Amino acid sequence: MNNPLKNIQSFGQSIWLDYIRRSFTANGGLKKMIDEDGLRGVTSNPAIFEEAIARSDDYWETIRPLAQSGKSSEEIFLALAVEDVQQAADLFKGVYESTNALDGYVSLEVSPSLALDTEGTLTEARSSWKLLDRPNVMIKVPGTTEGLPAIEGLISDGINVNVTLLFGLERYRQVAEAYIAGLEKRAQRGEPLDRVASVASFFLSRIDSLVDPMLEKVMAAGGPKADLAKTLRGQVAVDSAKKAYQIYQEVFGSDRFKALAAKGAKPQRLLWASTSTKNKDYSDVKYVEALIGPDTVNTVPMETLDAYRDHGQPANRLQDDMAGAVQRLGQLQEVGISLDAVTRQLEEEGIQKFIKPFNSLMSVLEAKRKEGAVAV
Repeated sequence: MNNPLKNIQSFGQSIWLDYIRRSFTANGGLKKMIDEDGLRGVTSNPAIFEEAIARSDDYWETIRPLAQSGKSSEEIFLALAVEDVQQAADLFKGVYESTNALDGYVSLEVSPSLALDTEGTLTEARSSWKLLDRPNVMIKVPGTTEGLPAIEGLISDGINVNVTLLFGLERYRQVAEAYIAGLEKRAQRGEPLDRVASVASFFLSRIDSLVDPMLEKVMAAGGPKADLAKTLRGQVAVDSAKKAYQIYQEVFGSDRFKALAAKGAKPQRLLWASTSTKNKDYSDVKYVEALIGPDTVNTVPMETLDAYRDHGQPANRLQDDMAGAVQRLGQLQEVGISLDAVTRQLEEEGIQKFIKPFNSLMSVLEAKRKEGAVAV
């Protein structure tokens, strides 16, 4: 057990990979990571699929017959994505079974244009779930206000959900409660709970990327607030995650959830997302190292995963200095920063950051579709 990635498991955390590509699955790369690194799942998003489909030749042989059969760009994308997720999910079948449906999941996101559309999200998520036809997949649903009833409805249907684009603490609490409400509806109908799974993806590095420049302005201005701002720089994302974990413990330690757990329900684990370090001043494993703890998931891009395998030092740190984390979050107001305003901005920007690559992918696919339709 000299692999730091694999050692993380001993602290109760699962490592998932934030990356998918057909050639990587087909050439044995993903299977090798499952076997050697203890990888326990895969997440995808529109930006990842744009990189995979629009910027490689992996998919041309599949695109051409679909184009010749008259499929639209959107239909072609869905066919490609479903096939990729199915192939990856099949590789994780052993993990899914050996962990009693705790891990082994592959996630597919609903169209980012539906982030503010409850009914549209429900319709597409149900359709994708049926097409995927695998028990170990999750449908990614943005944790917007409009996403909350969709999450509850999908969980009630028995559809696994990866709630994405979470930045705010109060919104996270609402997401956890929507999950529980969905389970309660299933329980009232006498339907099984033991194979329903969900994670709540709490985004990290983007918080520091927005807050740090605000703090640096206070530091540059000098005066009594400068020293306080200096102590807060680079701390807000990790401190928010620690506070979210406190909420997790409260919600899933409640009598309300215990009644569901007695019927086989699993907690909705927190998943740390956006874990690549954007600021070169910080460790390249900052958002992995500080947040290792029980009943959590960390989904990491390939570069961060490679870095952690090389020089990670796993230890149970998630619950360290909880009081300090809460105190520092409260001190943001003292330097003129509203965490609520920050997280609202990040949610709005996050939706756009997925819409843009999705639209770009659709443009590329449209060009490939036209080319494929006339190819001999």
